[in-house]
Amino acid sequence: MSAGPPPGAPVANPLRAPTLPELRRRTSMKWREYPPDVLPLWVAEMDTPLAEPVAAAVRAAVDLGDTGYATVGPYAEALGEFAKRRWDWRIPADRVALVPDVMLGIVEVLKLVTGPDDAVVVNSPVYPPFYAFTENLGRRVIEAPLGEDRRLDAVALRTAFAAARAGGHRAAFLLCSPHNPTGTVHTAAELARVAALAEEHGVRVVADEIHAPLVPPGTGARHVPYLTVPGAGRGFALLSASKAWNLAGLKAAVAVAGEESAGELALLPEEVSHGPSHLGAIAHVAALRHGGPWLDALLAGLDENRRLLGRLLAERLPGVAYRVPDGTFLAWLDCRALGVGDDPAAVFLEHGRVALASGILFGSGGAGHARLNFATSPEVLTEAVDRMAAAVAAAPQRPEGRP
Repeated sequence: MSAGPPPGAPVANPLRAPTLPELRRRTSMKWREYPPDVLPLWVAEMDTPLAEPVAAAVRAAVDLGDTGYATVGPYAEALGEFAKRRWDWRIPADRVALVPDVMLGIVEVLKLVTGPDDAVVVNSPVYPPFYAFTENLGRRVIEAPLGEDRRLDAVALRTAFAAARAGGHRAAFLLCSPHNPTGTVHTAAELARVAALAEEHGVRVVADEIHAPLVPPGTGARHVPYLTVPGAGRGFALLSASKAWNLAGLKAAVAVAGEESAGELALLPEEVSHGPSHLGAIAHVAALRHGGPWLDALLAGLDENRRLLGRLLAERLPGVAYRVPDGTFLAWLDCRALGVGDDPAAVFLEHGRVALASGILFGSGGAGHARLNFATSPEVLTEAVDRMAAAVAAAPQRPEGRP
């Protein structure tokens, strides 16, 4: 069975492969949430085909009837190989646990290090499930807003950590790295400062690093795994091939413990490892081991798209403030100067038939903003911005969005 191009052969930009009619045949959330006249650039699904090494591995498993329960060993080994190649990070296999996906893994780790009514600190604006999953777990959310430069604010973190620990409560810091929705890639110095502040205040750091592979070269930014910085030994990280290879429907992820938290990770209930899909784990292992050329082609395409988006907005929607993100395939659009109110995504949908994620859902600092997923073809991206510009022209003017 073919495993794709021979080693060393170039891989075409996967964002240019599916046509819009082909994409509309998909039945995932992205393509079924809205009517077919809407361009969906909201949820974090990419408009790519499956990387051939991943497709080949899943086909082989199905042909063999290899559809039983997942095991952690192959995933831990594949992640270790990938992390060493890409980030020079050596991950001991005995500090890795298999979890259903990153968010459910975060929930299980939060159960280990916090209790009911304890607090979890987040950097708003941030991925909405950070709020929903944390609150559903019975923990309080305390915001430490990003600075105006969309970077970690040490003063805000110190204040939030102190508030979280008030009254003797245990506390955790849910770190989004790289950051969703802003695309900020935290530096080694920033992360070391996080570790120092967490140690000072007795706060446990849980890093969501699902977007870690999605930092294009040539940006000046580089993903730094949280557990590699000085003082991070009491932390945890959650990782998955899900975002980088578009595998959300093939569930699998891992939790990695710092050297001082391995004992706690060992307390993770055995039944948690029953949640991941075996086919998902097979797909993720194939992506990490054999999907490097595909990922590199994707990163080049994403780099083109994030810059194309900047040019399109400057030409057609100059009222939108846009900073080219260093990582992820997500753009955080400041639309407050457009005069369309606190929820510009609603205006783009109603008047332009383009679906973006509403900034309001991302917590403090989200009003007047919208998140756009640019992991699509240049043609779809161009049409989307044209529609957004037309929507602003057609929409009644409303009070400027709150900062």
